This record gives sequence, C-alpha cells and structure tokens, in this order.
Amino acid sequence: MNTHNFPTAPRIAVVGCGSWGTALATLLLPASSQMTLVGRNEDVIEDINTRHRNERYLPGELLDPRIKASNDLSVTRDADLILLVLPSAAIRSTAEQLVSLQIGPEVILTSCSKGIERGTGKRMSEVISEILPDQPLAALSGPNHAEEVCKGLATMTVIGSANSNVSDYLQGLLTSPSFRCYTSDDLTGIEWGGAMKNIFAIASGIATGLGLGDNATAGLVTRGLAEMIRLGTALGGKPDTFTGLSGVGDLIATCYSHHSRNFRAGISIGEGNTVEGTLKEAGMVVEGIPNCQSIYEVAQKSGVRTPLIDSIYHVLYENQPAAEALRELLTRAPRPEVES
Repeated sequence: MNTHNFPTAPRIAVVGCGSWGTALATLLLPASSQMTLVGRNEDVIEDINTRHRNERYLPGELLDPRIKASNDLSVTRDADLILLVLPSAAIRSTAEQLVSLQIGPEVILTSCSKGIERGTGKRMSEVISEILPDQPLAALSGPNHAEEVCKGLATMTVIGSANSNVSDYLQGLLTSPSFRCYTSDDLTGIEWGGAMKNIFAIASGIATGLGLGDNATAGLVTRGLAEMIRLGTALGGKPDTFTGLSGVGDLIATCYSHHSRNFRAGISIGEGNTVEGTLKEAGMVVEGIPNCQSIYEVAQKSGVRTPLIDSIYHVLYENQPAAEALRELLTRAPRPEVES
C-alpha cells in the first residue's frame, strides 16, 4: 500500500461531535473534498448545520459552512478516512457498527481517543484492529487542546501507525503552517502515554485544589512521567516515545492548563467536591476517571510499581480523602530518583 494509492482530497467522516472532533474537522477541511461530523446530540447537529457553530463544546467559534453534521453513522460508507473521536468506552461498539456497515477495505481508520478499555486492558487501536483486522489504522496524540487548534494557534502532534505509508499520508493531510505533525511507528507508546497522562492531570489538579503550590505540582508531574515511562515501557512502548509529544508534551499541556477537563476535575476534587459532583459539574466525559480504573488494573497485573496511579485510584474509587492520599504519597520511604 503506497501513499499515492490514497486520494489527494479524501472524503472524511469524523465520528464524534465534541470539541476535539469539531477541531479536527476544521483542521482537515482544506485537505478534504467532503467533511462530515457524525454525532448523536440532535441540538449539536442542528447547531452545526444551521448556525455553523458548536456552542455546547466550542462556544464562540464560527465553523466553515462546508462542515456538515449527521446522526447517521452510515455516512461513513462514503468516506475515505474515518476519525474516531469518541470516549474510549464507545470505541468497541462503534467499530462493531462499522463492520455491519461494510466500509471499504482501503478506508483508513484513525483513533483520536485517549484511553484503555476496561476489563481487557487494550489500547484503542488494539480494540479497533481486533474488530476490523484488515483496515489501515493509525492513532493521533499529543498536546492538542481543541480550543487552540480551532483558533489556528501553533500546535504539534504525532501520528502513529505500524504502516509508514498510512502515517506519511495522514501527516501530509494534517500538516499546516499552524499544525506540525510528526510520525511514529510506536503505537503502543503513543497510546499508553496519551491515556496515562490524564491520571497525572487529575493528580496535578488535586494538588492545585489543595493549594499545595508549584513545587509540589512540579514534583508530582515529574514523578508521573517516571511512572509513565516505567509502566509504558514494561507494556511494550519505546522510552523515547514517552519523552516526545504524546508523552511529556501531552503531560505538560494537560497538567497545567484549564482547557484540560482532567486538570479541572482534579481541582474540583482537591477543593472537596465528590467525584460524582465533579462529573456532574463537568457535563462531559473526563477520561482520566474511568481510565484510572482500567490502567490501575493493568498496572496491578504487570507488577510495575505505580504509586501515583494507585493514590489517584484510591481517591476516585475507594473514597480516600485527596489530602490524605497525597500526604501518604509524599511521605513514603525515600528512594533513589533513577532506578536501574
């Protein structure tokens, strides 16, 4: 399969009408011949089609009228490229629907969801390839806040695929003066980094909500990176991937920005709100919360030491007070910073 076999102006379907799906549709529109957002919320679909806005997820942004929205997944039958920009819990069922729709064998599937499946411990591309094993497949990850991408602010990302022709093709479609795209063959590292950083963003938010200060937050983020590399490499990722855009890059963006739902959720919990109250207040999926459970289970089975993931799990799922969990974390027995 060579890049010249792919269409120069593909018909693109973005499954997911949230902020990131809408931002990706805006970003890819100049390279496409047709752009369709697929979602479930009728109000959002009507807003996009009639007012060219997505006020629920990207308030204040005016969308190009060429971006259309639909609640019918069968529009993917006409696509050359399908981006799955959904909560991780919805990826398996959506992939199964794509099988029933009999999409063409040349259609490229790109996972833009950062998560690990509960129970199986599988990455999103693993879930997709299990159901659609012969489909060209990639994953997109990096420090990419939708709000900034939509405004055309300078952004960098990484596209991962086991097939270099696929990643090179997508790199060509995505790259613009304000959006720089790198490629990688390390899907494992890219997806584990993108999923784990959400947990560390919750930890960073909790520290902020507790008023622990910049020193403590910087320490937690740094030790989170060490934990990400330790677990991620044990699971098959390459060390250099975790010091790249989908690892440390995404970690920085997510752990310090108020654009990050996970960071904001952590602040809410640190200020004393319950997990349930925090989720209700967010009104959107906060991936770090369900993914903390998935990743904690994988870490326990792997035997890798993950004290920060463990602490956040105890806060989210065992009702341990956040201040107590972080105090325990910070007062553990001293260790060398770098372990052999």
